[in-house]
Amino acid sequence: MRAEKAVKPKYIFVTGGVVSSLGKGLAAASIGALMEARGLKITMLKLDPYINVDPGTMNPFQHGEVFVTDDGAETDLDLGHYERFVSSLTGKKNNCTTGRIYHSVITKERRGDYLGGTVQVIPHITDEIKRVIYAAAKGYDLAIVEVGGTVGDIESLPFLEAIRQVKSDRGKENVLYVHLTLVPYIKTAGELKTKPTQHSVKELRSIGIQPDVLLCRTDRPLPKEIKGKIALFCNVTEDAVITASDVDLIYELPLVFHQEGLDDKLMELLNIWASDPRLEDWERVVERWKNPTGEVTIAIVGKYVNLRESYKSLNEALTHGGIAHQVRVHNRYVDSEEVERQGAEAMLKGVDGILVPGGFGSRGVEGKIAAVRYARENRIPYFGICLGMQVAVVEFARNVCGLAKATSRELDGESACPVIDLMPEQHAVEEKGGTMRLGAYPCKVIEKSLARKAYGVGQVSERHRHRYEFNNDYRDVLSGKGLRITGLSPDDRLVEIVEIPDHPWFLGCQFHPEFRSRPLVPHPLFRDFIGAAAVRARQGTAP
Repeated sequence: MRAEKAVKPKYIFVTGGVVSSLGKGLAAASIGALMEARGLKITMLKLDPYINVDPGTMNPFQHGEVFVTDDGAETDLDLGHYERFVSSLTGKKNNCTTGRIYHSVITKERRGDYLGGTVQVIPHITDEIKRVIYAAAKGYDLAIVEVGGTVGDIESLPFLEAIRQVKSDRGKENVLYVHLTLVPYIKTAGELKTKPTQHSVKELRSIGIQPDVLLCRTDRPLPKEIKGKIALFCNVTEDAVITASDVDLIYELPLVFHQEGLDDKLMELLNIWASDPRLEDWERVVERWKNPTGEVTIAIVGKYVNLRESYKSLNEALTHGGIAHQVRVHNRYVDSEEVERQGAEAMLKGVDGILVPGGFGSRGVEGKIAAVRYARENRIPYFGICLGMQVAVVEFARNVCGLAKATSRELDGESACPVIDLMPEQHAVEEKGGTMRLGAYPCKVIEKSLARKAYGVGQVSERHRHRYEFNNDYRDVLSGKGLRITGLSPDDRLVEIVEIPDHPWFLGCQFHPEFRSRPLVPHPLFRDFIGAAAVRARQGTAP
């Protein structure tokens, strides 16, 4: 049976209606977790309607986090959800935009693949979309495909037409449509309203797609009569109307959906026979989060703190670190520009740990450097990621090594003391899209270090997204004053991890460990960072 399913995978398409930000990505990821818990080999795919070929050049304030995969793809943040909820890794084939589709088709047209023919949205664009879907699904039992945007938007119509055709191509017994919609509660009327859902389903049916399952986003359980009304007017069975209620912790969602009978319904509709789901690990995660034995406050000193989606993987990795120690993590978002204006003491007093994440450009960087100094001098656990490592190096160079003009070449192109410099292979790069050091690279970890204690092994693989690196011309100077280099590329050319030994916990890394953290397997560096913060919280030593 396994071999047969591998040849002919099944598909679940997840769409959204009424309004954006209902949580399609989390819903799709939760379905993936439930299907995987039943023993199915699954993959996940995000179709995005924007013209950008990838999110790599998009503003974090507009789009949120750029998630980076092992193979160097800059992808939508929902792929982070997928990897946190299921075991299969994502890559370039798992995120596809309108821009990528049109780029592929136009390239073929310019090459002469369509000589003599008129290139049209149907069939050429829709065929390319289907090709991407089928390629991603190859070798899996089940492909879960999330369609970005909201039903009714003109931008997503080619994707919706393509997934409509998939049912004809692959057979109705192998294709399922799940629609996420909104059932709002009108406080003044004291009623749940089903009309938005009805209209959303009507819009979807108008383009030829009848949803099989409805996930109804709501802030309270749906009564039986409401489910019955939705089922009647939307042409689905009552047990296919699923309450997608608000949860305190996103990792509760698979459990909530299971209680609603979602996975049983999906298995029934797809005619899949499999074992009952093994959800003990998810139950353990939720239990540890809901019953903490302590708490810590972590200051996240960043540039994009007004949009939490910019630090999605980071936020989750901190939560995972808290789950590992059964402590509740409270994130204090600190605007690095405010640190510049008000000072580190005013903005960071009382925290148990300080984390400086990645970012680009000069805005707010001096505030980040001040935060590093505050953490170093007050012996507060510090974790610097990407730019967070770079500013730690700059701060150490200035205030410990006496290099007052130390900076990064990114901040000052004419600097006489660039302790952080543009990577040599980046000098000739002119195009901005997809040209950074991207994806997973090996890193050897030096013995008797915080990093080695965390990882427990001498070599790891971590994901990168940057153009600037530690300047080796300053390696001896900084090392001589106490900055310890504990992570290097296998050829010793690139500095990947720095530490300050005479400190409770001070570590900066050039890579992005948050992209590899999972609720079931917290990343070792986040685990130990939160562990150090928890020790400080218990000792009550916060200044």
